[in-house]
Amino acid sequence: MDVYEAVATRRAVRAFDGTPVPHEVLARVLRAASRAPSGGNLQPWHVYVVTGEPLAQLKKRTAERVAAGDPGDEREYTMYPPDLPSPYRERRSAAAAQRYRGIARDDAAARQAAVARNWDCFGAPAALFCYLDRTMGAAQWADAGMYLQTVMLLLRAEGLDSCPQMAWSVYRTTVAEVVSPPERLILFCGMSIGYADPAASQERIERAPMAETVTFLG
Repeated sequence: MDVYEAVATRRAVRAFDGTPVPHEVLARVLRAASRAPSGGNLQPWHVYVVTGEPLAQLKKRTAERVAAGDPGDEREYTMYPPDLPSPYRERRSAAAAQRYRGIARDDAAARQAAVARNWDCFGAPAALFCYLDRTMGAAQWADAGMYLQTVMLLLRAEGLDSCPQMAWSVYRTTVAEVVSPPERLILFCGMSIGYADPAASQERIERAPMAETVTFLG
């Protein structure tokens, strides 16, 4: 699989078939991903890979919080600006409409159930949690994004799929109970990893036309 194909086929998969992912494959991907761009070579990311019984425990503990109506932990960063201007507001709304197609807008229970699948990793057998040192700034968070994209493209090269999830920051203390990060680290996001369920419908969110996001000069 070349890079263009990896980019074209990468998507946020929200239904996995549960087939275990070999440890050596995950190690190979993460070893290669260490070559991702990093300003000053800081490599500010710290990653935990969770599978097997620890992941089962994490899913169970988080599911109990969700079932109890627990809204989650105090947020340590803002996922989206509170007042999104155009065209970002419309793009977000269109993506939500695609993702929740088939669920009535007033069916709160169905929508909550769909969101709750985040914390079951959509059935994935492996999860990655990306932390950053609290002293890092916006540039280093951008480095982490480039690292995570590199991971996702390498996963595609291995025939695997993924779903990056800032949603895991909502229950960050439960993640911390399982992975035991040093206090100096802040959880940026999780990532579900596995093989896409071929029997499940997988929405592919549309992208804006290039003319809206790119300007050529010269």
